[in-house]
Amino acid sequence: MGVALTRLAQWTAAGYETGTLEITPLNESILNEITKFVESFSYKYPQEAKFVFVEPLEWKTYLEPSAFELGYVVSATTAESEETGKDGQPLLFLSVPYIKVRSFGQLSQLLSIATDSKLQEAQACIEANRDPVVKILGPDYNEMKEDPTRLTLLDTIIKDKETYMKRKVAILLKQLDLHLLNHSLKYISLEISLNPGTFKKDIELLKRFSGKGEQTVLESIEYTSDYEFSNGCRAPPWRQIQGEICYVLVKPHDMETLCLTCSTEGVFLNGGKTEEEGEINYERKGEIYKDLVTCLKDKSPVFSENMSKHGGNQTATVIALCSMRDFNLAQETCQLAIRDVGGLEVLINLLDTDEVKCKIGSLKILKEISHNPQIRRNIVDLGGLPIMVNILDSPHKSLKCLSAETIANVAKFKRARRAVRQHGGITKLVALLDCGQNSTEPTQPSLYETRDVEVARCGALALWSCSKSHSNKEAIRKAGGIPLLARLLKTSHENMLIPVVGTLQECASEENYRAAIKAERIIENLVKNLNSENEQLQEHCAMAIYQCAEDEETRDLVRLHGGLKPLASLLNNTDNKERLAAVTGAIWKCSISKENVIKFREYKAIETLVGLLTDQPEEVLVNVVGALGECCQEYENRVLVRKCGGIQPLVNLLVGINQALLVNVTKAVGACAVEPESMAIIDRLDGVRLLWSLLKNPHPDVKASAAWALCPCIENAKDAGEMVRSFVGGLELVVNLLKSDNKEVLASVCAAITNIAKDQENLAVITDHGVVPLLSKLANTNNDKLRRHLAEAISRCCMWGRNRVAFGEHKAVAPLVRYLKSNDTNVHRATAQALYQLSEDADNCITMHENGAVKLLLDMVGSPDQDLQEAAAGCISNIRRLALATEKARYN
Repeated sequence: MGVALTRLAQWTAAGYETGTLEITPLNESILNEITKFVESFSYKYPQEAKFVFVEPLEWKTYLEPSAFELGYVVSATTAESEETGKDGQPLLFLSVPYIKVRSFGQLSQLLSIATDSKLQEAQACIEANRDPVVKILGPDYNEMKEDPTRLTLLDTIIKDKETYMKRKVAILLKQLDLHLLNHSLKYISLEISLNPGTFKKDIELLKRFSGKGEQTVLESIEYTSDYEFSNGCRAPPWRQIQGEICYVLVKPHDMETLCLTCSTEGVFLNGGKTEEEGEINYERKGEIYKDLVTCLKDKSPVFSENMSKHGGNQTATVIALCSMRDFNLAQETCQLAIRDVGGLEVLINLLDTDEVKCKIGSLKILKEISHNPQIRRNIVDLGGLPIMVNILDSPHKSLKCLSAETIANVAKFKRARRAVRQHGGITKLVALLDCGQNSTEPTQPSLYETRDVEVARCGALALWSCSKSHSNKEAIRKAGGIPLLARLLKTSHENMLIPVVGTLQECASEENYRAAIKAERIIENLVKNLNSENEQLQEHCAMAIYQCAEDEETRDLVRLHGGLKPLASLLNNTDNKERLAAVTGAIWKCSISKENVIKFREYKAIETLVGLLTDQPEEVLVNVVGALGECCQEYENRVLVRKCGGIQPLVNLLVGINQALLVNVTKAVGACAVEPESMAIIDRLDGVRLLWSLLKNPHPDVKASAAWALCPCIENAKDAGEMVRSFVGGLELVVNLLKSDNKEVLASVCAAITNIAKDQENLAVITDHGVVPLLSKLANTNNDKLRRHLAEAISRCCMWGRNRVAFGEHKAVAPLVRYLKSNDTNVHRATAQALYQLSEDADNCITMHENGAVKLLLDMVGSPDQDLQEAAAGCISNIRRLALATEKARYN
């Protein structure tokens, strides 16, 4: 890590010691790799994660103390880990705004807490700790001369465990360093060097504008040799070794002929051509210039004046633009060089001229360099987007295309997308999808049709970028974009279909769009294009289906139009991970409908999904596990997953850190646990303990999903009571979750408590932990899902000691009576059962009677739900018995 940061990371001008990391693709890549390494450290290397650093890593954090929950002691301005080193000091200590961390375990946990700001935390840490290896391991371990990939025999028998652990951590850090060096190779740009092609284009352009007259820039320019080697050079081989490419004789209007050497280093004046033998004197005379034009401007005042006289002559401008295009515009160094010399301002100013060729030349360059994130922002800052939006009205289709393509590149960030919309760009881009017949260009049918398709394609590309904004999606819809996109979806041009489907894929996240997509019969064409040979098109069609299949009717349409079979078939092609992620996502959402699950079982998709549970990227795993979670709602599929060996890889995924993956895998494991044989495997693999540990996860969705999954586990375990008690501190943890503010967490925990409380010993323990007051505190809720599971939990907890009385004392009875006014029958049944249990206490009966329970319960005695009938009748009976006893006492 030290070598990579020193040699590869790009620091600001202040330098490695005092500067900050620049915002570059290379730095972002390095930060991402370091973050992945640290995030996964705890579960990959649990022992090494406990190693205490020689010195803490300290930096200015973006986190607040409130972000730290279980495992930390938190105050208004501080947070410290309960985990400490041998010296008793916490391994993480935050005193706003500075944080100190002393182990990889705590670093890993911190990144999990940071979520969206994890890259910022990593950057701040690296900037503040320039040589982290020294702080982690001490100066003796800064460099390792031994083989970093293995431990020697001597290492394995070292008696000093601390030294041994330090050695293992050092090896892991060395391996990370090597990984960073290898990973970063693709981001390292080679230095720009001139080549034969560059000079050839420059010389040919200057020849076109050479000759007699005021409109020419030179009298003549020609090579000294007509022979061209296979590598494009005209210099003799022994001079090519010196980097020389060719020699040219240039006759300016104001001076004698110049003999110039063109080399990889640049252009310079040589000793000229001898008259006797016609040989070149290769000796350099004077300085080296970066290119041919720069050299001639310096040598010839007339050449320089003509070039300047023309910074508004279209010819000279086109020459300059063509020269710029000779550079490798895909290379970041070239892109930034154009910006740094003021080229962006010039290019954008050219867009505001009346010269079509200049606009085209400028846009061709802007289109290429706007792939760079920094350049995009500079273009917006310089006011380039409004000018490009105006060009979309041009009658020249080439200009429209180039402008739309450049907008597509620039509109990759929020501010740019907003600027396009605010300057009327969305309406104009939508209009390109229906390109009109007005054109000043040739109108031969074949050319016209091709140009029309290209205009629409470029418009769709720009809309695809712009559609990542909610406001822009709405603007596209209001501008009539959906019918036009639907029409283009029927075309056979694959290069058109990709941006069209991409735009629909983005927009399908909005409910309004999903309704319109159904109305325009777009699903049918998305399904049709799943059978395309183009992998990118297949990917975006699958992704669009994934977005739309949130809707039940859409899921049915995918099935009716035959979309499930190609989706199942595409599961077998695993090389393209982006497509695989889209396909598994579509299968996941389609699996929400039982009819679709039957089809997927018929197409053998479930077995294939099980095979994808290992060695896949997280975005694929999230979808695969999500699909299996839906499929396993049915008995046949649960058995199938077990027989295919799916339980173990599912349980293995419970140790991950990806929030979405954990939510899905807990659901899948919970679904499998309904089947006793699967539950036995889950228990044997320690799956229940892993689920229980996820109740400590900082993300509410993960907590809730884990709690829901524990319900069938407890219900179907052989000795559930003993199993639950075996988790040290587990019952206290569950009860404490009743303090959560999240309704889904509360509902799931109540459901778990209902199952836990079936065991009398466990019920006694959770009662001691204060389950009654905590459940009572939740009673005033309008959420029917929470009401149902809360009522069930209260009903179960009434079975111990004086809990019935305690619920009354904590004011839980009156709110429960109000639950009977709900429209949900499940709430009615659970509430009636809870009230029946509570009505065993006389004071509770009085409270129920005072709150009108009898009338509400009488209406439910006639319910077709037998459990509801019995509970309502039993409760009324208890209330009536109390009333009779009261009257009798009064009479006596």
